[in-house]
Amino acid sequence: RGVVAAASYEARKYGIHSAMPSKIAVAKCPNLTIVRPRFDIYRAISAQIHDIFRRYTDTFEPDALDEAYLDVTENKQNIPYASTVARHIRTEIYQKTNLTASAGVSVNKFLAKMASGMNKPNGLTVILPEDAEAFVEALPIEKFHGIGKVTASKMHDLGIRTGADLRERELGFLVQKFGKSGNYYY
Repeated sequence: RGVVAAASYEARKYGIHSAMPSKIAVAKCPNLTIVRPRFDIYRAISAQIHDIFRRYTDTFEPDALDEAYLDVTENKQNIPYASTVARHIRTEIYQKTNLTASAGVSVNKFLAKMASGMNKPNGLTVILPEDAEAFVEALPIEKFHGIGKVTASKMHDLGIRTGADLRERELGFLVQKFGKSGNYYY
């Protein structure tokens, strides 16, 4: 009984995802192994990872037990490149926890989030400042962080399929169609 809290990459191949009812997950994969969550362990490992972050910067914003945004513009190790900082952090996470970590590096949180999801698991993706505009313009709207299936469908109905299409819309139009979320999309 219950729902899937998280799905391994192996389970995802069967179409299993978080928030899916367990009954449906087992129907999709009869050999599915279901384990009880161990939030005390997750919190402890999350604290270890946050300690690693603090070795590099005090400017980080946890987003979940296993995600955070870090600003390493000025970092404690005086490493000149954010991609190098990300490599060091990923290595330390693996050495201390035996867990892999994906990282995205870019000029803002939105682009870093998009980059971090591109080469999972255990990937590092960098979106350079000079590539940011072209990246967002080409990005399918359903890949945007914060745009789910329902909103993506509504945007498709309005002719918005990519970042370039979204960019063509005026603020007033987006607020009219999406309420206060229109400000974020704009």
